[in-house]
Amino acid sequence: MPIYEYTCHEDGSVIELIRPMAQADAPVEDPSGKGRTFTRTHSTFQTGSSASSSSLPQSSHIHSGSCGCGKPRGSCSNN
Repeated sequence: MPIYEYTCHEDGSVIELIRPMAQADAPVEDPSGKGRTFTRTHSTFQTGSSASSSSLPQSSHIHSGSCGCGKPRGSCSNN
């Protein structure tokens, strides 16, 4: 089941819930019992490392057949 992010209208607090897709936009009960209203928000995420690709050593760029950058072997500046 997917994880959905919900934001409180009153104070801006954010909660995450694991729910079936069919219930993604269903009303959310306030977990603190304060009667706050939560609505689903577009959540974002990041994958990979926090290091930029320019800080990686040249040996991390491997060519086999076609390069991962889409250029054929020998035509990439990372050779």
